[in-house]
Amino acid sequence: MAKYTKIGFIGSGKMAGAIIRGLIKTGFAEAQNLMATQAEPEGVQEKSKELGIRIILDNKELVKWADVVFIATKPNQVLGVIEEIKPYVIPEKLIVSIAAGVNTVKLEANLPEGTHVVRVMPNTPALVGEGMSGMVGGKCAESEDLEFVKNLLSTIGRCIVVDDETQIDIVTAISGSGPAFFYKVINEIARAGEKLGMDYEKALLLSIQTAIGSAKMALNREVSMEQLIANVATKGGCTAVGVDCMNENNTEKLFYDVIESTTKKAHALGG
Repeated sequence: MAKYTKIGFIGSGKMAGAIIRGLIKTGFAEAQNLMATQAEPEGVQEKSKELGIRIILDNKELVKWADVVFIATKPNQVLGVIEEIKPYVIPEKLIVSIAAGVNTVKLEANLPEGTHVVRVMPNTPALVGEGMSGMVGGKCAESEDLEFVKNLLSTIGRCIVVDDETQIDIVTAISGSGPAFFYKVINEIARAGEKLGMDYEKALLLSIQTAIGSAKMALNREVSMEQLIANVATKGGCTAVGVDCMNENNTEKLFYDVIESTTKKAHALGG
């Protein structure tokens, strides 16, 4: 039997729900080995039916039952939840936090000494099974803990492990906040098409599907990103003119500034 079988979620919002659906859909876990809590009694039955698992109101009961406990609350609720469940966290349990801005040092300081802690930064495309998560282990987390959580998160997309927790702030900027940046690029390309005379919805579909196809080609590339660009931007062609325009407007600096400023904000929130 696997070390971790019963998986509980404190919080049953969108991100927790996405993970739960992924676990069931891929067969990583059976519904009977999943449980979640929600704060209010209203809608418990509906939520239970929606996710196909047991939903309860008592965080302490969940922690006593589970081998792995996901803390899936709002960041400002994390320490209160930990205070509530602390007496029931034994060394054999694994605590996984998906709350933004709460680092492993803070989690460990408020949990029993020696608790295995993993911190995860997921993103919203997990809701459609295309998530990108970054994770880091606390000082007591073992390699098998990290491997388990990585495999678990792979049910909703992809996952990387970073060695230094400060890099979680970069993960936050690139993949946590990144969907908004990509939505903005997709939309502004479509709006440009609209201004040039095309119906907005048609231009938007062109932009979205091109983004999807380009991302898949980049993900499965056998050459460098620079070569992928060169393969489309043939010398003297219309694509080359567009790439030159991007270079002249220094989009490299623009995106560096975007990621740097977002990383600094993520670090500040975690402080």
